[in-house]
Amino acid sequence: MEHAIEVKDLTKNYGEITAVNHINFEVRKKEIFGFLGPNGAGKTTTIRILTGVIKPDGGTATIMGHNILKEPLKAKQIISVVPEMANAYINLTAWQNLMLIGELYGVPKKVRQERARHLLRDFKLFERRKHLARGFSKGMKQKLILCMALLTEPQVLFLDEPTSGLDVESARLIRDTIRQYNRDGTTIFLSTHNMEEANRLCDRIAIINHGEIAAIDNPESLRMKSSTLKSVEVSFNKSVSVNELPKNANVTEAKKIGDKIKLYTDEPHSVINSIIDYARSQDLKIISLNTLAPTLEDVFIKLVREYKGD
Repeated sequence: MEHAIEVKDLTKNYGEITAVNHINFEVRKKEIFGFLGPNGAGKTTTIRILTGVIKPDGGTATIMGHNILKEPLKAKQIISVVPEMANAYINLTAWQNLMLIGELYGVPKKVRQERARHLLRDFKLFERRKHLARGFSKGMKQKLILCMALLTEPQVLFLDEPTSGLDVESARLIRDTIRQYNRDGTTIFLSTHNMEEANRLCDRIAIINHGEIAAIDNPESLRMKSSTLKSVEVSFNKSVSVNELPKNANVTEAKKIGDKIKLYTDEPHSVINSIIDYARSQDLKIISLNTLAPTLEDVFIKLVREYKGD
């Protein structure tokens, strides 16, 4: 068995609305698989189906070979889920939260105690293990929830926006820990709006829009396929608006980003020559001039717009 998750023709309707429309994809064992899409695209519905919260109206899905409809208990026993709005039991201590989860999943007492000590140290919560979760910051609660999810040593870990709203240090710690557990063999299914996070973490990415899979590939391949999303970024010693730059037939879009202007083109050389000519004619000094490959965010927006017909 090569795949941790297999989805075939999966469909879910809510009345006349098709939330998930006959989608197909596989998640390989021991990979970090990103699942991206705009609000209302079908991400949450898909995850709720895969984790056994709701039933599909058609199609099949398996977790490590276990059909989620025919063997729901076996499938749920080998996964852990950290939904975006998850919370720990606030009237229990960090330690009690972990012991409760371990007991619910049938983890032997000595084993769950050992794992809890290890996880709390990994997430820098060991000194706060006897404190009530009620008094934890959002970052501390998020780390505790991840500890709870990992205590059972799941084969597949579902994460929905795991670093949303966290400070830089907490987000980095969580990303590093996700990488470590993935290296140790855990398959990660990551849903996020954070394109940079997906680019840093994921082996492959699926982009879903209007209930359909728009693309599946590794981040670098997705970026390189979109040659029209190459760009030239320039900044001058004086403020220049986008409208002041000369029109170039090879520029598909231009926008101001801070003190820089970004010009999308599949002919960077031509655009650079135009910029240099303009700077000379206006007695401007070029502070920086860079050619850029498409970002994952560029690709994401392009795919979403193409689907909508924008």
